[in-house]
Formats: sequence, C-alpha cells, structure tokens
Amino acid sequence: MEEPVAQQREQTADDAMLTRIGQAVMLAHAGDREEARGRFLALWAEIGEDGDPLHRCTLAHYLADTQDDPADELAWDLRALTAADGLTQERLAAHEGSLALRALYPSLHLNLAADYVKLGRPGAARDHLARAWSAVDTLGDDGYGDGVRAALTRLERRVAGLPGE
Repeated sequence: MEEPVAQQREQTADDAMLTRIGQAVMLAHAGDREEARGRFLALWAEIGEDGDPLHRCTLAHYLADTQDDPADELAWDLRALTAADGLTQERLAAHEGSLALRALYPSLHLNLAADYVKLGRPGAARDHLARAWSAVDTLGDDGYGDGVRAALTRLERRVAGLPGE
C-alpha cells in the first residue's frame, strides 16, 4: 500500500513543478519576459543542476527564450539538450500527455541552430539543422510537428544564404 502513495506524492510534486513552469511560460507569452525570467531562474535554483531531467529540460528550453543575449540563449538551449539526453522514456511516460523522448530533439536542435545563426556561426547552425532533420520523422502529423517542420524549412532557407564558416 505504501508504493501507490509514494508514487502519488511524486506525481503531485511533478505536476506542481510543471504547473509553476507553465505559469511562468504564460507570463513570457503575455510579454512579461522580465518577470518570467525571474521566475524561471528561481525555479532553476530550486531544481538545481542535478534535478529531474524533465524539469530541467522544460525549464531551460523556455528560459532560453527569455534571454536578451544570444550567447545566454545558446547556453540555456544547450542545458535543455543536456537534460534531454538524461531523460528516459519511462520518465516521460510518467508525465501525463508527454511526447516520445525522440520527438523533443527536432525542436531542441532547431533552437540551437537558430542560436548559432544569431551568433554568426552558420556552420554550427547547419550541423544542428541536419540533426533536427534526422530526427524529424519522430514528430506527429499534427500542429506541433507541422510547426517544427515549417520552422526548420524557414531557418534552412535563411542559413543557405549565409557564407560558410
């Protein structure tokens, strides 16, 4: 009888953290980047560098979008990728409505490619675009998958016009 109670507590804590991340995401989407960034950073301090990989990946992914400096954005996107590499399919499955682990990678590599474009590093951008395209078959035929594929196509066209490194 103890195991289900312990699992329920863990799920409740998981949902609470993801809810708090989601609340900060809503602030960012509403245009209050400063407040969102502050909340994200407080959550990052709470989670820690060795915290739950799902929480770190989600948080770093959104925290990157609130950065003003492209180098800081890249650092957070790299943290998101590192956290994703530490995730297991079982951990994702424990979160209701989760994606397949492999489906995270096209978006993560898309973000990294965009970061490298902003930093004037088209070679690194091309590398991450190739990684994103190699994982794109994991995406569904839905709004999310279509959006990622469209963004990859737009960024690829932009990068094609840039000189090599």
